[in-house]
Amino acid sequence: MTGPEVASVEAATVRLEDLLGRARRVKQSNSIEPPLPVSEFASDDGLLAATEPDSRHAHNAVVETAARNLQYNVVAHTNIEDPAFVKVWNLLDILQILGDRDQCDPALVFWLVEDLLDSQSIDGCRKVFDYLESRRERLVTKDFQRNKHLVVLRSCNDLLRRLSRAEDAVFCGRVFVFLFQCFPLGDRSSVNLRGEFHTENVTTFEETPPAESVDQVDVESTGQKENGQQGDDEQPAQDADTSGPVKPPDESVKITVSQPTASDDGGKSMDTDKLYPVFWTLQEAFSDPRRLFSANYFAKFKAGLEATIAKFKEVPKVLQAQSDSARGVKRSAEDRHDEFASTYNPKYLTSRDLFKLELSDLAFQRHILVQTLILIDFLLSLTEKSKKRLAHLNPQRVLQYNYVLSEQDAEWALGMKATIANYLQEGPDGKFYYRMVDTVLSRDKNWVRWKLENCPPITQEPASSNEFLQAADSAQSACANKRMRPTAMGALDLKFLSDPDAVHGLEGLKARERYAPPPMETFTREIENLELDLDFAEGAEREALLEKKNAKTWATLRVAAKTKLSLFDKVEDGKNLSPLVEPNAVVEATREDMASVTDAPEGGRGESGGADMESGAKEARAGSSPGTAESRRQRAEQDEEEEPAQAAAASAAAA
Repeated sequence: MTGPEVASVEAATVRLEDLLGRARRVKQSNSIEPPLPVSEFASDDGLLAATEPDSRHAHNAVVETAARNLQYNVVAHTNIEDPAFVKVWNLLDILQILGDRDQCDPALVFWLVEDLLDSQSIDGCRKVFDYLESRRERLVTKDFQRNKHLVVLRSCNDLLRRLSRAEDAVFCGRVFVFLFQCFPLGDRSSVNLRGEFHTENVTTFEETPPAESVDQVDVESTGQKENGQQGDDEQPAQDADTSGPVKPPDESVKITVSQPTASDDGGKSMDTDKLYPVFWTLQEAFSDPRRLFSANYFAKFKAGLEATIAKFKEVPKVLQAQSDSARGVKRSAEDRHDEFASTYNPKYLTSRDLFKLELSDLAFQRHILVQTLILIDFLLSLTEKSKKRLAHLNPQRVLQYNYVLSEQDAEWALGMKATIANYLQEGPDGKFYYRMVDTVLSRDKNWVRWKLENCPPITQEPASSNEFLQAADSAQSACANKRMRPTAMGALDLKFLSDPDAVHGLEGLKARERYAPPPMETFTREIENLELDLDFAEGAEREALLEKKNAKTWATLRVAAKTKLSLFDKVEDGKNLSPLVEPNAVVEATREDMASVTDAPEGGRGESGGADMESGAKEARAGSSPGTAESRRQRAEQDEEEEPAQAAAASAAAA
């Protein structure tokens, strides 16, 4: 039928059977692969959808009924392993093609897959999942989030509830991987928005042991010790049934028993029979941490956890050696598959007879301690400091707890976390194991923060063309070859070394102007300029100029101290430096000193006074004239002329 509408379910069934016949001619294989080519059905109008909304809804209902009838008929009379079951895989491919062309409901193929999963056993569900994995690229299209994601999520969750985490661990992993490939990383469907705990996971154990069994165990253990035999506490992993045939040991797996270590918890460890109910009661807090909001329950939990860790440290450790794959030995894919499939049972065995062996199992200990670390991180997020740090995130009201962890309990939690971290790092590969656990818990904190922020989108918009071009130019310039500068920044110009007109070699570095201090007149001119600038400066600028002036004044006094120290009396706190720079200031000062000595009373003059005057005059003449040969000759002649007069004056003073 090629009409625009489907008149009845019978007509739609006939049309689907025609398409299945064509598919059988196109695909000769009886297996899931290969999928039906879309090009073979592109030219066919198929089941044309109605244009009106009301007629479209009726049309989709008719096609759905016809498709369900065909699938139910095949499933009821054909085993999924039979070659004839290929009709179902072809029907699903046809419905997928029709859904992409809007000729039926796009989610119809997933509805039929959901019914198919409900009708099959676990082995049959594996076959159905082979089909889903092979058609994932076709099924997950642009309109997946709008029409199909809820059906896929519901069907996969129903399947996971049927599977055993211990026996079907690999199949569970396939289901999770398929969900991760279908849904984006930031999809809110996989987030526990309400923060609900898995309280249905109840761990049942023997509350009170029978008195007879306890007495019998005590008698047997006592008799063994009296006979010199080793007790059960000393070799928990060596009691095996030897009645059957002996199995050769596996070369890739070895059992190692470590020696018991002394407990350092001050006697907090308790007997195994007493620890049994205390230990399994901890699972109540692990499944629902809100129980710890009660002070009495929290105190019991702390005592039980401390006793458990003390017992872990006390008992001998039984561990399984690394397999060949961990040591780098190549193994086949089948061996690796068997290794992953034979993992430990995640559901605890709570028998009292096995409890002693479980305590000695290092893998069991690590599993319990990792649970404890998760619970401790939850408790530390309820401190007052943590709540203030997350207050600006505007968390959901459901995730806001009124309980605040006290400082004493917070210190206990931090100490217990450090104790567990140190213990996990012990043993074989302990540091690697703890680093892996710490990395997972750190990333989990980021997901918790994202959930507290009400799951904002984590997708990032693609970069624009302009940003891409700028990044490309920056990368190209960063990777380009750098041309060396002719002169490095801050380097000394050494051109004078190669200048033929300059002094040869290093003689140019011996010039006096390179090491001699500048003349005093240079500083005084700079001081005068600074004084002019101070008249117009204000604020911070004035303070900077004052500091600069004080520095120049100090430099001037340092230079003048070598030749004009006698004139420092005329300088008032560095304010008047003119006497130091005047050319005849030294001679005038010397004459004034001599006049004051001559006019002084006789009792005040003596030999020492005349000597001082004479030496002062010589020093004044020596410092007032430049240091040339002619000037020195003139000063010597002047001294020879003055010597007779000075001698006569001295003798008169003595008389």
